Amino acid sequence: MKKFKFLSNKYIKSSLLIIAGLLLGWLFFHHSGPAENKNQAAVYEHSEAEKTIWTCAMHPQIRMDKPGKCPICGMDLIPLQKSDAEIDDQAIKMSESAMKLAEVQTFIVSKGLASKEIFLYGKIQPDERLLQSQSAHVPGRIEQLFINVTGETVKKGQLIARIYSPELVTAQKELLEAMTMGDKYPAVLDAAREKLRNWKLSDQQIQEIEKSGKVTSTFDIYANTSGIVTARKVNEGDYINKGAVLFDVADLSQIWAFFDAYESDLPWLSLGQNVEFTALAIPGKTFEGNVSFIDPVIDPSTRIARVRVELNNTGSQLKPEMFVNGTVKSSNPKSGQQLTIPQSAVLWTGPRSIVYVKIPGTEMPAFKMREITLGATMKDSYIVLDGLEEGEEIVTNGTFSVDAAAQLEGKPSMMNRQGGQTSTMPGMNMPAAPELNKNLNNVSAGNTSTQTFQHAMFGVSGNCDMCKERIEKAAKSVQGVSSTDWDVKTKKIHVEYDNALADLNTIHMAIAQAGHDTEKFKASDEVYNNLPECCLYRN
Repeated sequence: MKKFKFLSNKYIKSSLLIIAGLLLGWLFFHHSGPAENKNQAAVYEHSEAEKTIWTCAMHPQIRMDKPGKCPICGMDLIPLQKSDAEIDDQAIKMSESAMKLAEVQTFIVSKGLASKEIFLYGKIQPDERLLQSQSAHVPGRIEQLFINVTGETVKKGQLIARIYSPELVTAQKELLEAMTMGDKYPAVLDAAREKLRNWKLSDQQIQEIEKSGKVTSTFDIYANTSGIVTARKVNEGDYINKGAVLFDVADLSQIWAFFDAYESDLPWLSLGQNVEFTALAIPGKTFEGNVSFIDPVIDPSTRIARVRVELNNTGSQLKPEMFVNGTVKSSNPKSGQQLTIPQSAVLWTGPRSIVYVKIPGTEMPAFKMREITLGATMKDSYIVLDGLEEGEEIVTNGTFSVDAAAQLEGKPSMMNRQGGQTSTMPGMNMPAAPELNKNLNNVSAGNTSTQTFQHAMFGVSGNCDMCKERIEKAAKSVQGVSSTDWDVKTKKIHVEYDNALADLNTIHMAIAQAGHDTEKFKASDEVYNNLPECCLYRN
């Protein structure tokens, strides 16, 4: 019994130990497997989270796979928002701080009635239809002039000169002889009278000759129109031929105002438009008239078309050759409303017009280049014909900075339509250091193109705001020139241009061809002499 009892206790203890071991093994292995898997998943998730892209707040083109310092400015890198990785790969991303530093401002494209206030410069001219020449109808010698001063007023029928004419003496004798046989030969008498009429003798003068029966040695010339003598062509004692001009007479009761309009202004001008203008000689008074004529041909030397306004000259206030400044308030010549954008939003690259459009719904502001088609130019804005939709947001200030950032990242930009990959450094999606330094130097020098965009300044002769507009237009006509600014006081022009498309000599030559001397080329005398009087700068 004791032996059996001992064995039972021994087996019971062994069984309990085995069971306890199995239980402990199950507990360890049952919990350690899932825990380890869970820990491994946590480590994997942590490693994935650590694969954050780091960028610089001031230089968003910097891309690194770990935190550190910006290789450009030395600032601490910040994590790039994961949602921004889904932005169009052709877009350029900028942080809020970078946008503030670059003074980037945006504008929401909207429709409106396009209008423009056009400023025109011109001169007063006589009405050509009221200009007449007072000529002599018989040859002879000027015995006496009754109009001796240019600018004198004459009236129709006024005695203006007296001429001695041997031919007239002979014709009078023929008339008197024809009278003696007028009963037999009336045709001869009529022919003698008609000859005197052709020499502009009046019927009253002919009757006086017939009545007196005496030959008159001098012939009186009477004014055939009223007006102002603008030129005296003879002096007393001069011998003149038949048809010689004695005086030029202008009727100034109605005058013309001729204004110079540039090509960019022509889409806004039309017949019948109201023009308000002032004259320097009559301060405080505004004159009005309607456009009656627009020159169908552009002057090849000045690149302008003349616009004519007709008006009555009450009291002869306006005098020929007076300078006048006109204003035309014009609405969009096309019906309906048009998309308009500020001029500062547009970058020019020869035939292309470029804007940067903001991509909506991104945590970090992003912009993408877009080519658009422009219509007529207004004072500070353009009409957009194609390429933008109402409600889209575009960059209007700091556009060059956005474009420079796009060029640095190899994205489509002003000078690189398709974009391109730039050489990279390990851990960074940015240009290699030597190329980056070159790019940054170009940007700091004011060149928006990383390779070819340049700035130049040189002297150009001129006098007034009209000269400024002509000079800048001429410079911009050269392909590759993006912006120009001529200072009236310093006589210097600042030019931004692409030296792959244009060179300074071409720009100098274009300005000289418009009539303005530069430091390298002199305008031809023919072109210079055709400039408006206020623009003549040579002594």
